[in-house]
Amino acid sequence: MIRRDLRFIFSLLMVFTVLFNCTAVFAQPSRQHIISLTEEEKEYIASQKDPLKVGYVQDRVPISFPDENGELGGISRYIFDHISEITGLKFDYVALPTGEVTYDYLLGEKFDLVTSVEYNEENKKARGILISSPYLSSRKVVVAKDDLEFRYDAHLSVAISTGSQTIRKVLGAAYPNFELIDYPSIADCFEAVNSGEADLMIQNQYVVEYWFSKPKYEKLKVIPVLGLDDKLCFSAVVAFGDQKGPSDAEGRILINILDKAIASMTEDEIGSFTIQGIMENQYKLTLSDFLYRYRYAAITLGAAALIILILAALLIRQRIRFAESRADAKAKGEFLSTMSHEIRTPLNGLIGLNYLMTQKLDDREQLADYLQQSTVTAKYLLSLVNDILDTSKLQAQKLELVMRPVELNVLLDTIDSLVSSAMKDKKIRFSINSKFIKPCILGDEVRIQQVIFNLLDNARKFTPSGGKVDLALRQEMKDDSHVTTIITVADTGKGMSEEFKKHVFDVFAQELDTVSKGNQGTGLGLFICHSLAALMNGDLTLESRRSEGTTFTFTFTAEPAEPPVKHKEQPAANKPEHPHILIAEDNELNGEILLELLRGDGFEAELAENGKKALQMFKSSAPGTYKIILMDLLMPEMDGFETSKAIRALDRPDAKTVRIYACTANSFSEDRDKALASGMDDFIAKPVDVEELLKKLNK
Repeated sequence: MIRRDLRFIFSLLMVFTVLFNCTAVFAQPSRQHIISLTEEEKEYIASQKDPLKVGYVQDRVPISFPDENGELGGISRYIFDHISEITGLKFDYVALPTGEVTYDYLLGEKFDLVTSVEYNEENKKARGILISSPYLSSRKVVVAKDDLEFRYDAHLSVAISTGSQTIRKVLGAAYPNFELIDYPSIADCFEAVNSGEADLMIQNQYVVEYWFSKPKYEKLKVIPVLGLDDKLCFSAVVAFGDQKGPSDAEGRILINILDKAIASMTEDEIGSFTIQGIMENQYKLTLSDFLYRYRYAAITLGAAALIILILAALLIRQRIRFAESRADAKAKGEFLSTMSHEIRTPLNGLIGLNYLMTQKLDDREQLADYLQQSTVTAKYLLSLVNDILDTSKLQAQKLELVMRPVELNVLLDTIDSLVSSAMKDKKIRFSINSKFIKPCILGDEVRIQQVIFNLLDNARKFTPSGGKVDLALRQEMKDDSHVTTIITVADTGKGMSEEFKKHVFDVFAQELDTVSKGNQGTGLGLFICHSLAALMNGDLTLESRRSEGTTFTFTFTAEPAEPPVKHKEQPAANKPEHPHILIAEDNELNGEILLELLRGDGFEAELAENGKKALQMFKSSAPGTYKIILMDLLMPEMDGFETSKAIRALDRPDAKTVRIYACTANSFSEDRDKALASGMDDFIAKPVDVEELLKKLNK
């Protein structure tokens, strides 16, 4: 990204340098050009009844291309208009077809001139065309991927646009080791290099800078080509042999007039035409470009919108449950007040950041800062959703532990990596001490880590700068087959009042003076920790004194276990190709964002708006076409469960092997179990963690 920004700045400096040199041309009235024409040339101009038919290449922005009115646009048009003004010649511009344009085609369609022709020895010797002096001189550059090691003597494949066949001979002579591959257009050449189908392409620097404005080409680089200038000229089409058309003599008269007009133009004038062509025809970002460049912002905002909807649904659900329960009015009021504050504060931040991003689209540094803040805020909202969900499950006694071998030393290393940076930022001394009897036990690693992390995060919040937080773990054998693990989190923070200690593990419990000093939370964390400890047949207790600090003690008993066997992964012999992905998603915005995200990272992906459409697309595809299906669960026509069962029941070999991932906002364990029972292979909860999704898809 830094390399791309530097390249962009360099291009601007180059443009403004030329602009500075052309200041006199723009600031002063244009001088009257005097061209010395022969009588024969004057007669040729005077006898011109119809405009000369000029053919131009369509895809060479900013040199020649059709403008919004279908007329010739770019640097060539400015030069033609100038020549017309000083000579009296009239021109009619017609776009040439893409691909190879033959002499027979030009003569048959009665073209008089072709613009943007390469000035080289091959064209000088070609029969049927006469070329003018160069009217625009620049240089050719190599376009390649960032990681390509470019050498002139290397065996590299070069993408060549079909309409530039003379360059084939020039390159073939200069670099005999290069393999030249024809593509229909410059756009196809860029795609070939970007996808790795070709190693590089060679093209005019002005054209390359235009295409480099597309965000999808941010991983390409430019390499100057030594000794290979790019000079452009006009060519007159003349008849030879038995062909019918303009004679060689007529063509030479026309070329002589053009040569005199070109010779009369100063370098400053050519520079001014170049600047106008570049500045007035810069690449304009499309919706697809915008989504690709700011794809992580789109994902963040989409995730935030989804979180807001989930929070709204959960809030309504909680309000109903509280209204039906026997909880007193004070508890209801505290819940609504706390949730309102916790939801509105980050939501206000997201809305504000969204507005600021729309105002700063051109300020990449400021935009990156806003995106970082949006990501942090969205993650906080997600943690709030998780806390509410955990509370709901614990109260309904539906939360189940997933028992697996837990390596306690690895767990502590993970905890250390999660909290050390935040402790250091607040200048809190943080230490971990451990003494194992059985370093591996049977338990739910995620839930154990959740309890320890919440206790440490609370300690960090309520410990002032310069204070200390200690995490200690020790073990005692309960009997021959069970070990008790004792984990303490001690801080030198502000402590708790005796009254609050009686309610510290209640739902939504918060001590009022902590709220007033900026440490407000949901009041769910300690309730969740205490409930999880009980679920593990353990306990969570505390000791605390005002202004002296707090110590939490988390104890639980478990069976010793053998550490899981770690298999060393063997590197793949060849890098696998990106799999072809089918997305089943009924939400149009989420589907389009996911589609653009996957395509932007090299995947081939297609979108089905519901389960029925996804089933039809799979059935009509050739076996093995789709390797992965991202399946939403709740969709019209057919939901994800029905669709997965129908695909698995098809009589074709890939129906059993295609990977189907449930991709849904339904994250309860019963939804996961139902998805796996319907034939799905794995479960991806929304909002999607983009990095984790890409890792999973690339395996």
